[in-house]
Amino acid sequence: MRPPDAPPWANQSQDGLLVQTDLPDGWYLPNRYPGERSDDASAEIDKLLGYNDWANNEEQAQGQQESDQNETIDGRWRYIEHEATHTRVMIRLQRQLLGVPEEIRITGVIYLPWRPGDPITSQLLRELPTARIEAAINRRLFAMKRTETITGGKIVLPSGRKVSERNLLKPLGDPKKVPDFYELVALQHGRLTQQGDANPSATMAELNSVALSTAQGWITKARERGLLPPGRRGRAG
Repeated sequence: MRPPDAPPWANQSQDGLLVQTDLPDGWYLPNRYPGERSDDASAEIDKLLGYNDWANNEEQAQGQQESDQNETIDGRWRYIEHEATHTRVMIRLQRQLLGVPEEIRITGVIYLPWRPGDPITSQLLRELPTARIEAAINRRLFAMKRTETITGGKIVLPSGRKVSERNLLKPLGDPKKVPDFYELVALQHGRLTQQGDANPSATMAELNSVALSTAQGWITKARERGLLPPGRRGRAG
């Protein structure tokens, strides 16, 4: 049974950084902020954990500003709970402003078993769906930023050509002859991902009757053009 939520103004999802649909089945996003609070105490949590120690050193702060790394400040802690076990997890979400396209990464995790004092095993930590949550957030935010428009059930590509949504999983053709080819690659990859395909690049190779390496090359070029969010090292698709 879920604990009661906080008042309506205490809404973790109000800034759109994390919403319920980003979470796998079995997890939910309470309205209240971590610590049963009605306000966002992320900066205070960082301070309590010593996660902002670098900012207390002027030289380190100056070096951070001059580097090409993403800022570590302004991370936001969000609290999720597992419905079956009541495991409570706080994840720190950080905008990667230098990413192309911009994305969000999980930069901290606090794992709290339902019963204080219960042990935490390596298996439990491996089962935390952090990668899935991160990927879901970035797919949603990327989709919100896309410039495609839909009129009459069709997607209008940059060249003005229209393609029906129901045709997105048909063969794409020759990249040298098909207008907006890499837009179509991104759309086909996105549709497969939305359907839960664990290895969309392999499925694309099959749909288009090409080698896996060819499909992967298409996807890489689509990413380079900013048409797909960055991939994850060591992960299929």
